[in-house]
Amino acid sequence: MNQTIAKYFKGDKVIWIVLMLLSLLSLLIVYSATGALAYREKSGNTMYYLVRQLFTIGAGIGVIVLMVNVIPVKMYSMAANLLLYGSILLLLMAMALKFAGVIRGTGRTIPLGPLSFQPAEVAKIALIIFTAKVLSRKQKTTHDLKVAFFKIMTGTAVVCGIVLMSNFSTSALIFITIITMMFVGRIPIRYMLLVFAAGVGLVVLIYFTADLLPEKIGRIHTIKGRIERFIHGDPNSEKGITQADYAKLAIYSGGIIGKGPGQSDVSNYMAAAYNDFIFSIIVEEYGLFGGVVVIFLYLVLFFRGIIIVRRSTRTFPAFVVIGLTVVLVYQAMINMGVSSGVLPVTGQPLPWVSLGGTSLLFTAIAFGCILSVSHLNQVDQEQQEQPLQVNIPDEDEERKKQ
Repeated sequence: MNQTIAKYFKGDKVIWIVLMLLSLLSLLIVYSATGALAYREKSGNTMYYLVRQLFTIGAGIGVIVLMVNVIPVKMYSMAANLLLYGSILLLLMAMALKFAGVIRGTGRTIPLGPLSFQPAEVAKIALIIFTAKVLSRKQKTTHDLKVAFFKIMTGTAVVCGIVLMSNFSTSALIFITIITMMFVGRIPIRYMLLVFAAGVGLVVLIYFTADLLPEKIGRIHTIKGRIERFIHGDPNSEKGITQADYAKLAIYSGGIIGKGPGQSDVSNYMAAAYNDFIFSIIVEEYGLFGGVVVIFLYLVLFFRGIIIVRRSTRTFPAFVVIGLTVVLVYQAMINMGVSSGVLPVTGQPLPWVSLGGTSLLFTAIAFGCILSVSHLNQVDQEQQEQPLQVNIPDEDEERKKQ
């Protein structure tokens, strides 16, 4: 039985254990946090979102197994440019549909009948793979690093610029991830400092010019509003009715050991308890101890990613693991920071834990890439450890020939 499982669940076993523990936590906390949502949307059918999350996690694990067993890592490098161009087209399509009035709301999502997906999730993975490809091929000379920098920043500027119009937090997450990859890829510090300064300058420019721009231009006014609420405080906080207030209350009421599974009270009053603020519900039910365990799991993922990178004998797979591991851990830390009030309110879910549909499947693709590289490292190591077979001629055969 164990051999059968190992045959399909290839790659780093510790990451697989982290995935399974996060899956169990996700099912427990989603069932608890969606009670009020079930009464609002599904006539009190509290099992609906649990079954949906179970199906989505199962599909995600299926995607990971398929990627590890079927798709070779070199295919990602071959498809890097096509993935980036295709993701940019999807982002432009979403923007065009929003301005045409086909898509309502922020324009983050493209509807596909009963399903929908966010092009930014595609662009996030595509840009990381593209950056890994460029960095892996431009490492020999200073001129190569300069060329790599301009290629990467061109793609980053286009992707982040378009995503910024509908989702500032995702744009910032992608930007910071690419900066981290370039730092590891030995891009000169002075280049990255200039880019970082330009990013900060852009945020400052948005803050001071938002009132001069019309409401229809993306979410510029939303960005300014969130910055002001973070700096000066939310006026609604005086009434204690904001999502951030409820999240802090959940963490405070959880204490050290928590209220117990399914005993959350605050989730009944929060609109995003199962998504953006799910970490606060985890702490409410499982206490500070549960929150530390969740942080520990993501740190384990981070350090296992470092180990995979160090064992990699090829530069492209190593950079892919760096980018995807960093973006998952950064996203987790942002979600936790928002729940605890350390960061401004954003729309970043907790990877593999928050209630999700296609967003969780794209997280599965990221895990699939990481585990594929881990499996590739194992194959390379086994090939190197195989003894060299030398055919020694049989003396009797030699005599017969003579």
